Amino acid sequence: MVPQHGILLAVNLISDHFGPLVAKVCECLLRHGALQLPEIVRRVKLPRGQVKNTLLILIQHNCVQAFSSPKVAGRKDEPPVTLYLAIFDNVLHRLRFSKFLAVVRADIPESEDLIEGLLQNGRLTFDQLVERTISKVQDGTTRREEIRLNFNKLVYARYVERCPKPEPFFHPLGDEEQTSARKKVPKTVEEVLSLVKKVIDIATLSDPERFSEIPYSMEDASNANVCPPKAVSGAKRKHGAFEMDEELNSTIPENEVLWRANFEKFIVCLKKKFCADRKKPKLKVGTHTIWESFFEANLTDKDTNSVTSSINGILEKLGQKEGGAAMTLDQITKVLEELQCTTSTDDPEAFTFDLRQMVEACKNEEIESLVKMTYGQEAFTIFRLLAQGRPVETDQIIDTTILDKQIVHSTLYRLWKDDYIDTAEKVGSTPGTGYAQFFVWRAKNTFREKHIDKLYHTALNLRLMVNCMAELLLEGSMDETKVKNRKNVLILMLARHDDSVMLFHGF
Repeated sequence: MVPQHGILLAVNLISDHFGPLVAKVCECLLRHGALQLPEIVRRVKLPRGQVKNTLLILIQHNCVQAFSSPKVAGRKDEPPVTLYLAIFDNVLHRLRFSKFLAVVRADIPESEDLIEGLLQNGRLTFDQLVERTISKVQDGTTRREEIRLNFNKLVYARYVERCPKPEPFFHPLGDEEQTSARKKVPKTVEEVLSLVKKVIDIATLSDPERFSEIPYSMEDASNANVCPPKAVSGAKRKHGAFEMDEELNSTIPENEVLWRANFEKFIVCLKKKFCADRKKPKLKVGTHTIWESFFEANLTDKDTNSVTSSINGILEKLGQKEGGAAMTLDQITKVLEELQCTTSTDDPEAFTFDLRQMVEACKNEEIESLVKMTYGQEAFTIFRLLAQGRPVETDQIIDTTILDKQIVHSTLYRLWKDDYIDTAEKVGSTPGTGYAQFFVWRAKNTFREKHIDKLYHTALNLRLMVNCMAELLLEGSMDETKVKNRKNVLILMLARHDDSVMLFHGF
């Protein structure tokens, strides 16, 4: 379930972008899960036509996914019904549109206007994108084939994807049968998927369909003489060569295919940037260029939890930086090993950095710094010990932390009262005295969920303050320059705070 302040933040975003009526329907879906249209109408107490229009807006902007499901579980003779499910993550991504634009601006600057159109309008056909792009150019020199070339670069890089199925069929009982069948196979970890994840997986197209570029017409290709069909000039294949079936292309007219921004790709890019920037302050002098070159040389996004770069690619990127060409291979290898990059058994010439381990370490650091700031150094020391996962006795905490017994007891009580840690009473045997009772302590698994809710609460407050500054600017009752500066500072604070939100929910 979405935390309370997460729902309030999502509703605030939708209200600012689309108005209070759309926000009311979105809030209903976030609080109650997948609902049929009559049930939504009953709960929000709005006219049926108005609710249908708000759902269309939310679907257009990728905030709601429709799917069909049996009306009565287990009965095949009953016709399926249509349900609507809010996608909280996609609503939250509306906070990050400026960051998504910055990613494309740095990678494919000539395609920035195209991705901006998709972010603003949700889903568009290629013809609609062409009309929008041409209307923004004053002199009218932009050609359709030039737009197509820039658009295909976005598709190759997976910044853009074809929209999912509009109303996939989802059978809860069929999914449970598949899950029970999987349980018969021995696995170390059984992933439990939420309803949202299951519906999204069913609705998502296969990769050849999802990332199939717009084909070039033969007459345009012969006239331009620049790009053969199925190729983008100057673009590298980052995900392996796959081509969409020609028959499939012929059955889907170009002007009927809807496209949207691929949020999954953008989050992966922001995750890499976050990890790279988080490591920079701890780097030794002279190693920044190697670290930057390692991330720039990464050419595959197949594994979203690691970065893999070949040594030749790192050397090529280093050669483009000041002083990089003078570095020897031994120096580069030594620095990469110090940065916890490992070599692969499959390819000894490539280095891999584990993003998942880095993200987990950053989460622990943030929680520990919060404990330190709130409760002091002693609580920080105790919490770090308990966060390792195993239960620890009170006397063992005193011996390990070398803290005074009274301080340990009072600190444990404060952390326990605020739900950071949990305790259990155990009975054991001691030599000479027989049985004895003692307490063991461990960090709670739910403290991160509470922290995420606090992060949403802070983000909501920052947005409300930004809106307040915007209203003051419209009224003109205060010094305009001072209000603008305050608003810009708050927007910057919100953007930085969103990195913490993504760290705990997104990365």
